[in-house]
Amino acid sequence: MKKILMTRPLPDAVQDAARGAFDVTVRPGTDPLSDAELRAALRDFDGVLPTLGDAFSREVFDDVPDPRCRILANFGVGYNHIDVDAAQAVGVMVTNTPGAVTDATADIAMTLMLMSTRRAGEGERMVRAGNWPGWHPTQMLGLHLTGKIVGIVGMGRIGQAIARRCHFGFDMQVCYHSRSPKSLKYEATPVQSLKALAQVVDVLVIAVPGGAETHHLIDADVLDAMQDHAHLINISRGDVVDETALIRALEQKTIGGAGLDVYEHEPHVPQALRALDNVVLLPHLGTAALEVRTSMGLMAVENLTAFFEGKAPPNPV
Repeated sequence: MKKILMTRPLPDAVQDAARGAFDVTVRPGTDPLSDAELRAALRDFDGVLPTLGDAFSREVFDDVPDPRCRILANFGVGYNHIDVDAAQAVGVMVTNTPGAVTDATADIAMTLMLMSTRRAGEGERMVRAGNWPGWHPTQMLGLHLTGKIVGIVGMGRIGQAIARRCHFGFDMQVCYHSRSPKSLKYEATPVQSLKALAQVVDVLVIAVPGGAETHHLIDADVLDAMQDHAHLINISRGDVVDETALIRALEQKTIGGAGLDVYEHEPHVPQALRALDNVVLLPHLGTAALEVRTSMGLMAVENLTAFFEGKAPPNPV
């Protein structure tokens, strides 16, 4: 029976499914694999089910040039923590779990949009601190979301799910920036320039994959192009946004606010960011629903099972 390492505890249904097919070791810690653990995972197991933060870099593969491990069945759609080219060079396949995360992540984007534009986090802190003086007509005035212009950066599965919610649920005008125009069942305007998109939207939502190509895609120039009432929403990867430039824009109030579910150096969130009232901060809740995490885990197990049965895994990277 093939030996599999599950690098974090996953829902019981996922562990049960994996144990039905493999000899499974579940690492009890919830932190990312250490340098030593990364190398041991490649040496000591036939397959690994890693997740965000398990940094299988080129250096790790260079140190284990002939790994026992033949597959990294990533738990999650994003895989920028894995050097795929380096993995493939030593014969290690990489898979992921697209589809299972789409709607849950889009829902969190909408949560952040509403919380940021309607100042919900700020209002809750006021009530919890006992500082609410009572209702009055000009208190906590935010941005009305219905009918506004949303700009979506990245129109893959998640970007399109966000766009559908904005169009059909909030009667928003959808504009987007992506590598190619999309054929959609609702009106959406492609914008070739990211800065041009930033200039015209009321809400800018980031839904691109992480990696070298998108590192600091949202930089000071893009933030400077945004209108002073506009809000930035990031549900992609933290390093897609230049966090220092974002903090400056929020401090100087050159944008209306931000909603973040991811951070440039997770789990570290700068004190300068935590001190601001015009930003909503969530602890990477994108897929944090039991049924979603179970679906993701079962998809990863399906990839493992197919691979070791000599079949093509459903979700190769």
